Amino acid sequence: MTSASVLKNKTSGCKSSIDHGKSEEREGRNCIRYKCVPLNTIKDVMHQRPNWIEVKDDGEWDFNWCDVGWLRENFDHAYMEEHVRINHFRNHYELTRKNLMVKNLKRFQKNLEKDMGRTEASKCDFFPSTYAMPSEYHLFVEEFNRNPGSTWIMKPVAKSQGKGIFLFRKLKDIIDWKKDRSRSEEQKDAAHLDSYVVQRYIENPYLINGRKFDLRVYVLVTSYVPLKVWLYRDGFARFSSSRFSLSTIDDKYMHLTNVSVQKTAPDYDPEKGCKWQMQQLRRYLTAKYGREVVETLFGDMDNIIIRSLQSVQKVIINDKHCFELYGYDILLDHNLKPWLIEVNASPSHAPSSQEDYEMKYGLLEDTLNVVDMEGRLTGQEKRVGGFDLMWNDGPVYTEDLNLQTFGSLSFTANTHLGCVNDREKNLRQLLKPFPLQKKI
Repeated sequence: MTSASVLKNKTSGCKSSIDHGKSEEREGRNCIRYKCVPLNTIKDVMHQRPNWIEVKDDGEWDFNWCDVGWLRENFDHAYMEEHVRINHFRNHYELTRKNLMVKNLKRFQKNLEKDMGRTEASKCDFFPSTYAMPSEYHLFVEEFNRNPGSTWIMKPVAKSQGKGIFLFRKLKDIIDWKKDRSRSEEQKDAAHLDSYVVQRYIENPYLINGRKFDLRVYVLVTSYVPLKVWLYRDGFARFSSSRFSLSTIDDKYMHLTNVSVQKTAPDYDPEKGCKWQMQQLRRYLTAKYGREVVETLFGDMDNIIIRSLQSVQKVIINDKHCFELYGYDILLDHNLKPWLIEVNASPSHAPSSQEDYEMKYGLLEDTLNVVDMEGRLTGQEKRVGGFDLMWNDGPVYTEDLNLQTFGSLSFTANTHLGCVNDREKNLRQLLKPFPLQKKI
């Protein structure tokens, strides 16, 4: 019997349901048994959490921060008791595999146009033209021929860190790729070959100091039915190490912003890194364009998050035991239009600097605070640490008294991406019986 087969609380000194009796009985007796695969920041967070105890692979656990490989092999065979939590939804790949994400977005957009008209459907116009390969090869060729000279980018649907990606402008390049695929299928079971998407490359990215960048935004979903979404205040911009130019498409350090790619660049400085914190980017853009333009931009990113989640809401298998911390990758073009590039189910928590470590430590600590294994929240909170509740079966608003607006309340979206993250102050007020722990 595996550790996930039957999850019951039979250990005499350790139980994960919170006893609301005397505090002296709680202390030292109740604990959360956790299992954690990644050996990075999340392990540090769990290790420092009061009354959380790590169990071995064969042990019974209350909380499992697993990788998607474990999920695929074990989830369908596991019986989980009421209190148990796991960090992925069963078919998270409906949003996090590049081909399925676009398939669901296209279907969602088509249904919006049919039910609510083109204006509403246009609000989903935030992903580049994309085709699944090789199944939509002929559709791609038609689009390619309508736009001669355009740059396209080929990506494996289920890989990360820039692996297997290349840019091209000639149809010959894709024909050669297709021939190589056909030869591979003759020699190898096709089920083990990676599928790809081909996507129109954003040729006019917004540049800072001549360099391309994309944004990493963290989104926590604790339920799909009803849809409940939290947006983290911190995030970062990832910069390329080379100045951008379309004169060459073979320089991966120019066109791919992944940190795993950039840190292999000859001139990469590990002390300086290649990131801006989201607050720094927001200040930069506000100083250059003004608050109204930046508010519109960040509102457009809110729209990307909610529409993309709505596009998979009916296909994701909702489970009260599951939550998901997504890493959204968003690119800005020179008109400050945000484009959704991909959504990651396992965004890297490995830090690239001390500042990056502290940001990710806070992110993961607040993820556990929202999931609330200890039972300290009321369920009515609009903010927990650095997370703001942006959607709860509908938009969540912040109420502001505005006497100039007919003497009534004005409502703004409860999102604060790139704003001050005074998470420790919030947690001290919210979780008084449970003091913050020092980072190791």
